[in-house]
Amino acid sequence: MKHYKLQKWALLFSVVAVLQGSAHVFGEESKVPSAANAAVAAKGSTTTEKIRLTRKSEAYWEVTFNNPPLNIVGPSEVRELANIVGQIEADARVKVVVFDSAVPGYFIAHYDLLSPLNDSTGMKPGPTGMHPVPDVMVRLSRLRAATIVSIRGRASGIGSELALAADMRFASREKAVLSQFEVGAGFVPGGGPMARLPRLIGRGRAIEMLIGAEGFDGELAERYGYVNRALPDSELDGFVDALAKRIASFDGQAIADAKRLINQASLPPDSEMQPGWDAFITSVQRPAAQARVKDLVDEGLQQPGDVEKNLERYTARYRE
Repeated sequence: MKHYKLQKWALLFSVVAVLQGSAHVFGEESKVPSAANAAVAAKGSTTTEKIRLTRKSEAYWEVTFNNPPLNIVGPSEVRELANIVGQIEADARVKVVVFDSAVPGYFIAHYDLLSPLNDSTGMKPGPTGMHPVPDVMVRLSRLRAATIVSIRGRASGIGSELALAADMRFASREKAVLSQFEVGAGFVPGGGPMARLPRLIGRGRAIEMLIGAEGFDGELAERYGYVNRALPDSELDGFVDALAKRIASFDGQAIADAKRLINQASLPPDSEMQPGWDAFITSVQRPAAQARVKDLVDEGLQQPGDVEKNLERYTARYRE
């Protein structure tokens, strides 16, 4: 019995780390030393273990998630992403940034639900004063540069939330799956979809996606307005690259000014992000969430296989 209780609390701490801990991860140790920055600037690309930043030109950058087998995002990836957002903010020459994946089947599966609590909670809030997950989502939305997400494979949880924070989303018609599965797992999403989705696709469809917690394929996501377009998989890369090159050829100040005015008309106030985060922190500590996540872990969560491929089906079949 004592061993079971320890396991239960370890699971609780791991789940809380999902986004609470990551909230701190973005703040501290996110700056690359100046020598490293100089080396990065001298090269066309820089590769870390988990994320690849490629400068296709001074105006066109590409950020590729490369954490096989599932593209799980955890504390180390959050640090890298915060660093990259900071680099984009600091370089006025960047006009367009494309986010994509090098892992077959996954854009981003979801946040790391099994990382130790201390790995995620040892960092300070980001520059906005919020926990770093909503902090980076807000900063990503407000970049001067235009941002495009190319979705091939699953974009669940924080993967969906990052896509929503970007300016444009394009999806593989055959291979994309968009999902906010969290309510099915017993807790509230923490990266801002409650603030963004109703403005993007309407209240009823937002409730369907967030509370129904189903996966949407590329075609349905296009029909609902979640993605700009769903394209045949063979055409996705070429289309996104051509659009990014087109934007990169335009005047940077005109892009920034137009985006700033579009943001005023369409983005949720930054103040709406923290309440969603707080709701996540509260909900993830409930026994019901602990039990549901434990069941998913026992079934094979965060391992290659059927659970990650069909996450929404496994959350729906849980019985108390």
